[in-house]
Amino acid sequence: MDSITQAVLGAAIGEAVAGRKIGHKAAIAGAVIGTIPDLDVLFIPFLDEMTKMSFHRGYSHSILFCLVTAFLIAFAMSKIKWIGDLSYRKAWMVSFFALFTHVLLDAFTTYGTQLLLPFSDWRISFDSINIVDPIYTLPLMTGLGFSIYLYNKKDSRRSLPNNLGLIASSIYLLFTLANKQHIQKEFYNQLKSQNLPSYGLLTVPVKIGNVQWYGVAKGDKDLYIGKYNMLNQNRIVFESFSINDDLLQTMDNNLVKKLKWVAQGYYVVTEKDNKIRVYNMQCDMQGTRTFGGYRAPTAFYYEISIDSKGESTINTGMHPKE
Repeated sequence: MDSITQAVLGAAIGEAVAGRKIGHKAAIAGAVIGTIPDLDVLFIPFLDEMTKMSFHRGYSHSILFCLVTAFLIAFAMSKIKWIGDLSYRKAWMVSFFALFTHVLLDAFTTYGTQLLLPFSDWRISFDSINIVDPIYTLPLMTGLGFSIYLYNKKDSRRSLPNNLGLIASSIYLLFTLANKQHIQKEFYNQLKSQNLPSYGLLTVPVKIGNVQWYGVAKGDKDLYIGKYNMLNQNRIVFESFSINDDLLQTMDNNLVKKLKWVAQGYYVVTEKDNKIRVYNMQCDMQGTRTFGGYRAPTAFYYEISIDSKGESTINTGMHPKE
């Protein structure tokens, strides 16, 4: 999710665990800790393009990282006088749950997180909520605000608004999972009615409210991309794109494996100006782009150049809006 949501979630966790012990300091600590996993983006400018593909939401978003870092942060918090009289146990709970809820929430968005590193690079991705969705964030923010500004830390009622905010946002998150099942059923039904062959389906929400969705159906040689709005209940118009797997056959095998891993099988390969472009449909759904006779399934792409020695160079690109 976006950085503001992650900070608010961390603050709400801090308040829930230790608000009645150290007051607003718990929310501040939770907000800071809750943003730590995303600090991995600071290292991205220093990495090569191939490493960048798997670095974000990698080790910093693993369960092991949450566990180890929680012990370190709790130790540091126990040495900081500003925190106040907070037990090591409470400090560890604030730290761990602020970190773990961050990585768990990211697993609900597209691209997902590598929760099981270093034991497995399997990317857990539920693809049920957009990375920016105020309907999830506002209950958290409202409940947290009421708890902090309406009640002092000794008031027995202080926890109630914050807890209600956490419950409301969690219910919405569960709703997105249930709603995704409905959306997938709708896509499958319309694919069947239009006689389009598919053996895999990726559905991804866009914008806010879990109303508007993209779907990518995978056939033997083609991807079928369509858009569905729950409010309009529209007939889905599927656009077909050839996967063109054969264009990857002469490329470096490790690079090809990494590109396919990032896209989790949902990708399109094209050739433009003697360069290979790979469009990842798993984490980038911005709609098709058309430029004269050239048609792209989405905006972002990886571009691979092969020199005279057969060595590959990879860069990224972004098609502008039409």
